[in-house]
Amino acid sequence: MNDSLWTRCNSCQRILYKQDILDNSSVCPACNFHFRISSTERLRMLFDDGLYETLDENIFPVDFLGFVDTQKYARRLADSQARTGLSEAIQTARGTMGGIPVYVMAMEFGFMGGSVASVVGEKIARACERAVEERRPLIIVSCSGGMRMQEGMMSLMQMMKMSAAIARMGEAKIPFISVLADPTTGGTTASFAMLGDINVAEPQALIGFAGPRVIEQTIKEKLPKGFQTSEFLLEHGMVDDVVDRKKLRDYIIRALRLFLNGVQ
Repeated sequence: MNDSLWTRCNSCQRILYKQDILDNSSVCPACNFHFRISSTERLRMLFDDGLYETLDENIFPVDFLGFVDTQKYARRLADSQARTGLSEAIQTARGTMGGIPVYVMAMEFGFMGGSVASVVGEKIARACERAVEERRPLIIVSCSGGMRMQEGMMSLMQMMKMSAAIARMGEAKIPFISVLADPTTGGTTASFAMLGDINVAEPQALIGFAGPRVIEQTIKEKLPKGFQTSEFLLEHGMVDDVVDRKKLRDYIIRALRLFLNGVQ
């Protein structure tokens, strides 16, 4: 959202007082449209009293391919870091939810579309290793366009690396809850985002691998209405639940207590 006092809802097109939206967890009070929020806002909403400790902030991406499209990759990284104040497109945080010690990772769409590159994969793998070592549940909130093309094969390799790290969590019986926010697409969906013990999504989130236009061109058919929305995926068994942002924290805490009953 912009810095003015008023803004227009992307869904119902109503002009709304910005503070009313912010006071409603960045959800439109008229139609329940969920605005995108930053990774920092996400962490504050989830942790007890909004308090947490960030980890792995000293790991920075490198332009090892010298990649150039319309702009040098190194310049894109510098611009994203200056704009978001983050080193990469995901934050790792440690704290408590409902008194339960947890790790929470939140993706930042404002950092190159929340794309997954080598550092993002490394941070997720490290969080999984810490979760196993300390026996803390892990929650990852995805908001991503997929793998980062500027790192080529090194980016694609992260899909295997992250999936293997989450598999080790499963072997150790450490809960992993995946939260899918708008959008969650590409290799993010095709790897860790759909591997949770519970996969929950926010309302009307775009979730999928390839875009609708690409799919239609490939299969030569018109896709059904609402295809790739979280509600469509819930109806077809691809996610476990669709949860409003204002209820998400309590939902996760309740799920964690069920997972950890008799364990902690």
